[in-house]
Amino acid sequence: MFAIVTIAGQQFKVAEGQTIFVHQLEAAEGSSLTFDQVHLVDNNGSVSVGTPVLKSAKVTATMVKPLVLGDKVIVFKKKRRKGYRLKKGHRQHFSEIKINAISA
Repeated sequence: MFAIVTIAGQQFKVAEGQTIFVHQLEAAEGSSLTFDQVHLVDNNGSVSVGTPVLKSAKVTATMVKPLVLGDKVIVFKKKRRKGYRLKKGHRQHFSEIKINAISA
């Protein structure tokens, strides 16, 4: 059984027991989360598609880690023969959640 759900503005294909990284959510570690923007549910071959969301479907999850830092991205700009160099870095903040149940 899997579902396609919108979490923090992005769509994810999730299954029960799966651990995923999403954009940082404001919740404490170990707290329960409920997502009701479910677009599609596949229950062993029977597919339910929403227009645009399914009204009765919900996905429940547990917050594993509220803050996980992603890989560092280096942005380097240079203009040759001008003495212009600019180096900046960025690390995206993620939250790790575990999908507990999908109810359709």
